[in-house]
Amino acid sequence: MGHRALVAYRRPDRLYDLRYSHWGGENAAFGRQITPETPLASGSVTADLLADSVARDRILTDFLNPCIHEALYLVDPDANYDVTAYRVCWLEWGDGRNGGRGAIVAVESDAADRRVRTWFRATKTALGDLIEMGALSRRAAQAYLESRVCADEDGTVYTYVGDDPESDVTAYTPTPDRWLEDDWWQDVTDNWETSETDDDWETGNDTDDPP
Repeated sequence: MGHRALVAYRRPDRLYDLRYSHWGGENAAFGRQITPETPLASGSVTADLLADSVARDRILTDFLNPCIHEALYLVDPDANYDVTAYRVCWLEWGDGRNGGRGAIVAVESDAADRRVRTWFRATKTALGDLIEMGALSRRAAQAYLESRVCADEDGTVYTYVGDDPESDVTAYTPTPDRWLEDDWWQDVTDNWETSETDDDWETGNDTDDPP
């Protein structure tokens, strides 16, 4: 399965060349393997480019799928291969077919990376339980999760659209509300059996005899 990461190398023109690492997202220590002597982390980063001449903003919206990638590394070869590591957070719940909303959080050390991963996993799990219990809508839970990532971890929130030409990053719509009671009520009404007809509910059609 791997722990996928996107590795972006800054060019002299301030654009980025993007490469892929299958295990680079496991922990932030991977960034230390990228050096002037081992720019591809001794083969852990693929030599083939995913894309070249990519603007920094487009790295997130067009290439960093938060449902797939676990980490992002920005590499500056002109600064002795200085590496900035980011933990990727997926801000949605579901089967993962749509990447949707994500966030990146800068992690300066292995300890910071573990803390962010643990905090985010616990917070998202608790919110997911509230959604399933019907105590909180999916829309409200997602808005709360985004606000916590930004306020507590100084995260950068973004909308991944990939290479879909029909997508508009400025027109992001949160996942619609979905309440547990909606599913329960649908099951009840689908299986509702009654001997009464619509006519039985009309005025004057009361079949009960008066006392």
